[in-house]
Amino acid sequence: MSIRPFTVQKLVSWAEKGICYGSLLLLAFIPIAEVVLRPFSVAIPASKSIMIHFFLVLGFFAAMLTAKSGEHITITTVQFIKSDRLKRVLKCMSAVVLVFILSVIAWNCVSYIKYGLMGRPVGPLTDQIFAIAMPLGYAVIALRFVFKLQLKLDRWLTLSAMLIGAFAALPAIAKIIWGVEPPEPFYSIVNFLYDAAWLIRVPAILFLIIAAFFGLPIFAAIGGIAMILLQVAGLEPEAAPIQIYSALTGSDIIAIPLFTLTGFFLSESRAGERLVRTFKAFMGWLPGGMVIATVVICAFFSSFTGDSGVTILALGGILYKILSDNKYPERFSIGLLTSAGSMGLLFPPSLPVILVASTSMTILHFMNVTSHYNIVHFFLGAIFPGIVLVVAMIIAGLVFSAKVKIPTEKFNVGEAMRSLRESFLEILLPVLLVAGYFSGRLTLVETSAVSVLYVLIVEVFIKKDIAIRAIPKVFSKAVPIIGGVLAILAMAKALSYAIVDSRLPENFTFWVQGAIQSKYVFLLLLNIALLVLGSVMDIFSAILVVFPLVVPLGHAYGIDPVHLGIIFIINLQVGFLTPPVGLQLFLASYRFEQPFGRVCRCVLPYIIIQFAIVLLVTYLPLLSTWLPRFFP
Repeated sequence: MSIRPFTVQKLVSWAEKGICYGSLLLLAFIPIAEVVLRPFSVAIPASKSIMIHFFLVLGFFAAMLTAKSGEHITITTVQFIKSDRLKRVLKCMSAVVLVFILSVIAWNCVSYIKYGLMGRPVGPLTDQIFAIAMPLGYAVIALRFVFKLQLKLDRWLTLSAMLIGAFAALPAIAKIIWGVEPPEPFYSIVNFLYDAAWLIRVPAILFLIIAAFFGLPIFAAIGGIAMILLQVAGLEPEAAPIQIYSALTGSDIIAIPLFTLTGFFLSESRAGERLVRTFKAFMGWLPGGMVIATVVICAFFSSFTGDSGVTILALGGILYKILSDNKYPERFSIGLLTSAGSMGLLFPPSLPVILVASTSMTILHFMNVTSHYNIVHFFLGAIFPGIVLVVAMIIAGLVFSAKVKIPTEKFNVGEAMRSLRESFLEILLPVLLVAGYFSGRLTLVETSAVSVLYVLIVEVFIKKDIAIRAIPKVFSKAVPIIGGVLAILAMAKALSYAIVDSRLPENFTFWVQGAIQSKYVFLLLLNIALLVLGSVMDIFSAILVVFPLVVPLGHAYGIDPVHLGIIFIINLQVGFLTPPVGLQLFLASYRFEQPFGRVCRCVLPYIIIQFAIVLLVTYLPLLSTWLPRFFP
């Protein structure tokens, strides 16, 4: 008796989700177990090795699920194209390019597993077993892009790209079969492919950059450019997989999916409503009290999700209603909520700060520059600029409230105490995490694991906002963000290595220094460039793709690495609000059901305020560098 196809598909889907969700749970469980066992001087054998290899598996299975839902991160310019036919053509071309690139990388990964890994034990398994997720993940992602196409002709074109990719991967395939000396004619073909890469390197890279603006997922464009640069340098096929493997077997970045999961547990519960009620009760009697509440609550949520879009979509409706009920004009409310959606990107446990710190340390290491900074210093450096930005937004709101004479409410002690009791556990979360991390009692990964356990207990078992059977739905909403970010992170490590190996940052730095002598002029031009960048690219892609080029420039001009990282983040934060394609503008237009042009006009005053703070943070480095000095 045969199993019906749809049943097989379900079994595959369940297995895929089971591995992904199980890996995520394991990454949360092991650090918590270590925290519990530490007072008894008991350690979990090989815990670090097990965690980083399950993180590798999580990264690729999450990316596979992200491809299934069609949510890999892309640049947003395609949405301006009106022709459906042209959109279909661009979608097909993007799929063809992606399938070609991933086919080559998948074969390179097989070669890496055979020659680059030693079969070291990871618990009862070996590192080679875990690394199978690499070629498997890229192959599955490629096939999913093929079968998402509607027309048979488009599918055949993309399948042909897979065969062409296998030919382009002949250096890896020949090495898998024959080792370092393949027989003729394969040896000559391999040499021809290396020579061809040199000849087409410039037009191929330009083509991939243009393709990224017309729908090619960012991670594929990055991977394609990295492979071209590495092959031009004459390196072995394993060069890119080595860096991909290294990126997804780092220890601190395990915190990224765990903090993301924490943010989605909060956004899927009624935590936002409880916090809004509490802040309204305690601040409603102040002129502009709801402005303070709005900015602080948005900062709280976006610090965990690392994504302003989640904050706008999760809290925009309720905060908009409360502001309207308090007689705030519609234009003011839309502008405030849209611009406050990313207020938390500078506060712990911000994912962009973690990525900036990790990227900065990696690039400086590649440059053989000694740096005593770690992620703690970047968190500390972001605190004062974050506070200044929040205070500036609050002051602007208070000034407006005073001008239009927004009515206040009488302070009700009973209501304030009741609302505080209801939201106390959510308010306590950042206090516990900051205290645990900065006191040195918890590592960054342990802090992220504790945050997951804490919100799980609070929102599922104490508040009961999320039913036990609904927990997989929370995972399913978090995984596309996790998969999208980790797919870019993996490819970006390979690109960073390729760029540094090509001496491009060094040559680019010499050119920029020759054209711009003043550090302050360079910083101003960097501000402008990053505003433009933030208006067309999401923050994760910008950090992982562009920041590696900025770090050497900052070093050449004597800019402190922490200061440079904070400048980068705060600029991109304002770039999200910058027309014509700022991401937050589109999300706000969707959430508040307003025309895009109207949202742009509503946000304009806040863009001016935030850009003024950007200049203040840029030209007053003590805001970023003073606090880290007290932590060795």
